[in-house]
Amino acid sequence: MDESTSQRIFDPFFTTKELGRGTGLGLASAYGIIKNHGGIIYVYSEIGEGTTFNIYLPASEKEITKEKDMLEEILNATGTILLVDDEEMIIDVGRKMLEKLGFEVLIAGNGKKAMEGYKKNRDRIDIVILDMIMPGMGGGEIYDKLKEINPDIKVLLSSGYSISGQATEILDRGCNGFIQKPFDIKKLSHSIRKIIDGD
Repeated sequence: MDESTSQRIFDPFFTTKELGRGTGLGLASAYGIIKNHGGIIYVYSEIGEGTTFNIYLPASEKEITKEKDMLEEILNATGTILLVDDEEMIIDVGRKMLEKLGFEVLIAGNGKKAMEGYKKNRDRIDIVILDMIMPGMGGGEIYDKLKEINPDIKVLLSSGYSISGQATEILDRGCNGFIQKPFDIKKLSHSIRKIIDGD
């Protein structure tokens, strides 16, 4: 990429993709995660040659503890989940995690498909996992529309950003929970279990 593009790639919502094909949040989220861990990220790019990202993170001084068997800590369940996200990687990884937990997974890549999928499968959808930032119809608008269809709907809000700001507003309107990306299968299973159990 050229120099003007490389200087903006970490800006939220900056994208070189055509309208509706990208949100411009992937690298912005990565930048935020790295900075929150006290690290730095550099990019070097030449047109026709390629791009290299260098990430530097501070070494941890914490003692290494033996990791417990992940499967023992995962809370398995059954039911159907509607996963709403516009990023293919999140859809792919999220589907695999949810299926491993024992759920049937329905997929929607945008707000319109989320509405269609929920209306068609309302009677068997137990929880909706909803991305907060998407092109077109955002998570807040989708949540409000789903709530109109079913006031008792259970929704787990998902975002690469923190729980402050827009996420808090959606939670204040009755959304059942929040999970920050990137998440692992243990965190996902516990977040879902809290909603199912009504904690």
